[in-house]
Amino acid sequence: MKKRKRKKGKTIFVLLILFFIFIMIKQVMQVSIIEESSSIISNDPFEDAKKYSPIIRDELEKYHLEEYTTVLLALMQQESRGKGGDPMQASESAGLAPNTIKDPKQSIKQGVNHFQRAVTYGNQKKVDFPTIIQAYNMGIGYIDYAAQHGGKHTEELAKKFSLLQVNKKPKVYNCGGNKNNFRYPYCYGDFTYSTKVAKNIESIADSVPVNSGTADEAF
Repeated sequence: MKKRKRKKGKTIFVLLILFFIFIMIKQVMQVSIIEESSSIISNDPFEDAKKYSPIIRDELEKYHLEEYTTVLLALMQQESRGKGGDPMQASESAGLAPNTIKDPKQSIKQGVNHFQRAVTYGNQKKVDFPTIIQAYNMGIGYIDYAAQHGGKHTEELAKKFSLLQVNKKPKVYNCGGNKNNFRYPYCYGDFTYSTKVAKNIESIADSVPVNSGTADEAF
């Protein structure tokens, strides 16, 4: 009888140990999952840009262009990743030196104004939407150039336009003298800009609660 009681006692003891081990493993796994989820959220590359979404939307509503909120977020991401006092890098479009604007709200106001001018003029010239996006980077003149060459943006077309501007001011648009720069010798603007913004739109469209149908369909 004593042996049986000892065996039962040992069995219960072993089961208790196994039970506690199971509980510990489960808790460790839960903590690991939570930490991993937190890491994914905190590592969102669009986090800084997304915080400006309400301001961008409000500004776009003034021009009845709120459906382009995701597009403006994608532009901001490409320009600055949502950092600094001029997150839309809009100073030059206002005729100022780069980074003259120090207030993000003012930057967004000017950036949206520059964008709506590109949209309005681009529609008048009947160019495609990637041309309008590229014009945010290269200026409204790119819309005229694209309109004269079929109305559709390509990186090759952007290179040709860039080179025209470089030839006008070779000492200004020289990629800082760095011939290893991927843009060289097309140092005016970024001929890959529209492609990069399109990728940004694809990456954030599902995570930002905005109606961006017009912009997404254009790409």
